[in-house]
Amino acid sequence: MTFLWSTSWVLIKFGLEEIPAISFAGMRYTLAFLILAPALLVSALRRAELRRLTPSDWLRLSVLGVVFYALTQGAQFVALAILPAVTLSLILAFSPAAVALLGASFLGERLTRGQWLGVCFFLLGAIVYFLPLKLPLRVIGLVVAAVGMFANSWASLLGRSVNRRGDLHPLLVTVVSMGIGSFLLLAVGFIVEGVPRLDLSGWGIVIWLAVINTAVAFTIWNHTLRSLTAIESTLINNTMLIQIAILAWLFLGEPISAREGAGLILAMLGVLFVQLAGDRSMDPHPAYSLD
Repeated sequence: MTFLWSTSWVLIKFGLEEIPAISFAGMRYTLAFLILAPALLVSALRRAELRRLTPSDWLRLSVLGVVFYALTQGAQFVALAILPAVTLSLILAFSPAAVALLGASFLGERLTRGQWLGVCFFLLGAIVYFLPLKLPLRVIGLVVAAVGMFANSWASLLGRSVNRRGDLHPLLVTVVSMGIGSFLLLAVGFIVEGVPRLDLSGWGIVIWLAVINTAVAFTIWNHTLRSLTAIESTLINNTMLIQIAILAWLFLGEPISAREGAGLILAMLGVLFVQLAGDRSMDPHPAYSLD
């Protein structure tokens, strides 16, 4: 799943040459919603579950949709249009620290010493990998990237809060929240940027991102949130930092230096520490299947 999202960065960079950022994000997630919605409605169980949603459920899913799709993804697309991908990935690498602090306060998911050590290793690895740090003087892009980082952290907590209760199927969570967030994102994009005209390659990128890297990947993501804590899921997601570097080395001819390799090893150790040191006893909910 995270590998798919890592390839997304390459495809988005190509797509941004033709498609305005907010509209691009809105088209991707709206199309993904339209693909997933029939899978939800064809099931009698899922339709019944949809009808049973309470006003409180709708509010929780709406907030998740706005934060996770409209705000987080919109900010990341805009930041990618302004900043190099490496700069944005470095800023997003600090999400685990924010999630750790917020998760302890709002979800009661206290980190063990081993997990704190994992967080430190991951952040140290990210810093070592990108040193010497040469950020461009693009203040707007950096502000947007910071907004995306904090929104991503908040979305991890919201998604964990919704999914760990076990009363809503992951497909329902994905479809409803994505529908709300994507239509908001698309409306803002069309109002601010106008309706884009895409050629065949542009449509190919949007369709691939919507079907494979969104409809499939985000449903799996909601499954993982039923058994992983917010900090665990965020750190796993941040292995994209490693995967993007490897993909760049394999397909773009960008070699990994000894220092960069050391940073990757530290980051991977951080993920391993968090996984092995976590207290799983407080997460009794099993994952649902997609039937």
